[in-house]
Amino acid sequence: MKEWWLQVGLLCIPLVAVYLHIPPPQLSPALNKWLSAGEHFHFRGHKVFYRDSFGALGSSDVVILLHGFPTSSYDWIKIWEPLTQRFHRVVALDFLGFGFSDKPRPHKYSIFEQASLVEALVSHLGLSQQKVNLISHDYGDTVALELLYRSDQNRTGRLSFNSLCLSNGGLFPETTHPRLLQIILKDYSILSSILTRLTNHMVFQKGIGEVFGPYTQPTEAEFWDMWGGLRYNDGNLVLDSILQYINQRLKHRERWVGALTSTSVPLHMIYGPLDPVNPHPEFIRLYQKLVPRSTFTILDEHISHYPQLEDPQGFLNAYFNFIHSF
Repeated sequence: MKEWWLQVGLLCIPLVAVYLHIPPPQLSPALNKWLSAGEHFHFRGHKVFYRDSFGALGSSDVVILLHGFPTSSYDWIKIWEPLTQRFHRVVALDFLGFGFSDKPRPHKYSIFEQASLVEALVSHLGLSQQKVNLISHDYGDTVALELLYRSDQNRTGRLSFNSLCLSNGGLFPETTHPRLLQIILKDYSILSSILTRLTNHMVFQKGIGEVFGPYTQPTEAEFWDMWGGLRYNDGNLVLDSILQYINQRLKHRERWVGALTSTSVPLHMIYGPLDPVNPHPEFIRLYQKLVPRSTFTILDEHISHYPQLEDPQGFLNAYFNFIHSF
């Protein structure tokens, strides 16, 4: 008689095979509405999703929103309408590998490529000659710093800044604490290829929930929307490739931190202090020390890593105060 564990293993093989091919969840009406309101353009052979809303009359101001990891442009849903009441145009995109954009694999995802993608979108929208305001979060913060570097170095095709507002991003490798799963996915290729396939909604919800405050947790529907955006086009299978940005931040620290500390562009930081990835007070103290000319807003003590979702009104108040200050 065969060993019992071998029989169990043979029985599990088809079950695991079925599990690994579970289709992504259906998009909610809210996500479908966001997708329907957007468009795609082509960047280096890939389709990239973006939204471009025309808002306030009598204004020529443009704001571009850069989202974080591992979510999408939908992160800006709670502040979208108020921004359209202040700005002439509000633009957001899903970076390559995120949300409703293509998620090629294998592919060497990089901050440099994402910055070029933003520049291509600016050109596609006819905004190359327009000074724009950027709001960024998390992963988007580093993309914004690469754009800032190119702008200050007068690189061809650069984006022209009017202002930059950062929020809860790992600007400084020495004060950034990636989650354990992120470290495993970025550094252990064999294990990461298995984990990306095994990651399910429960694992995702637990991981994302840990970077929200205890009183500002997403609703069940909001968790599913985040997961739906990630699973769209099998985005779970490229997480390990995208996470190389953590290593890129370390390798190119002087380039990106240097751009932040030397620029003359108006800067602001909106910070949720309960953030376990960029913890208080070490992160904000280093930011103040290295970027003394920047203004900053520290939100209520229970706000964590996603301030635009956890405290949209506080985020908007801080941002509008900044915009009206220069």
